[in-house]
Amino acid sequence: MPIINATHILSNTTPTLIVEPDNNPQTVHLHNMTKSSNEYIYLGNADMTLTNSIHIDPGETVEYLIPAGDTLHAMSNPDGLELGVLRITQG
Repeated sequence: MPIINATHILSNTTPTLIVEPDNNPQTVHLHNMTKSSNEYIYLGNADMTLTNSIHIDPGETVEYLIPAGDTLHAMSNPDGLELGVLRITQG
């Protein structure tokens, strides 16, 4: 059960791959590292935009179960926000 830590600096124009596909399901903890108001991290697939995806509020941490073979991408508004990722592979 590998545990992987990462930090990503995100773009407001291009989705960044933050969870790579794996043969096993993955539990992913995501943290919007900013504490400033109105600075959001957006999550989705490779075709996401800032207007068609869900967001993480400043300072918020969320947890997702990513099925085997799936990926997750992120963007930020404004440009250049930092996303903390803790990824745990199941199996």
